[in-house]
Amino acid sequence: MSNIYLGYHFTIEPKELGSEILIAELGEKPFESFIETETGFSAYIQKDLCTEDVLEDIYILGSDEFKISYVIEEIDQVNWNEEWEKNFEPIDVNGKCHVRAPFHKKTEAEFDIIIEPKMSFGTGHHETTHMMIQHLLETDVTGLKTLDMGCGTAILAILAEMKGAKPIDGIDIDNWCYLNSIENAERNNCTEISVYEGDAELLKGKSYDLIIANINRNILLNDMQTYVDCLNKNGILLLSGFYNEDIPFIDASCTEKGLTYVKKFERNNWVSLKYLKNN
Repeated sequence: MSNIYLGYHFTIEPKELGSEILIAELGEKPFESFIETETGFSAYIQKDLCTEDVLEDIYILGSDEFKISYVIEEIDQVNWNEEWEKNFEPIDVNGKCHVRAPFHKKTEAEFDIIIEPKMSFGTGHHETTHMMIQHLLETDVTGLKTLDMGCGTAILAILAEMKGAKPIDGIDIDNWCYLNSIENAERNNCTEISVYEGDAELLKGKSYDLIIANINRNILLNDMQTYVDCLNKNGILLLSGFYNEDIPFIDASCTEKGLTYVKKFERNNWVSLKYLKNN
């Protein structure tokens, strides 16, 4: 098989939500890697596995809600580590948590997390992941039964285990995220994390002391009652994946279901909220 790759360089407006949906759809195709760019992301596929109609049934490309364009580049002998070293810098959160790729040097951070950079979303670079790490760093999670909903790369589940949470469930609807979460948990020597492929339907009959949900506004609002039903008394709910202007909708949903607002973090108009369940 040839080692020639095609790089599909996508420009997307609005970028964040559009990228999330498009990557989920492309994940059903033989694309091997996704790298975030300033205007969207690049998707890579072996030329031998790419057919002329590879994008024909991608629903979002025909949607009026997003403006998406792309160019295709032929690339010889892709060196993924080299590509990632160009695009992936280590993350330092509050001087306590360091998120890095295997090719980065280890630091003396209290929590050193290694994420295999097959895709730059969920590595800690995005504002929402960064803020959720902040919440976890200042929360005592020792012995808390934890759910990482929409776990992505499992970075938040990994940090929760490093801080003493157990047992931990990670759930993601995307097959790539499911497989990558398992790999990253193993890479960080985690023994308390179980990963499942699916959605909130998997939560029936479950209960947790801590629920982490970094997804998006619409899914959070749709599944909020399920989260609250699964949360034990005095349980903690950490939410992100939405903007400042979405807070009234998220807060109304939480408060009407009996949750108490505790704290907010904000980065570049993205926000992350913390709630408690008092009964």
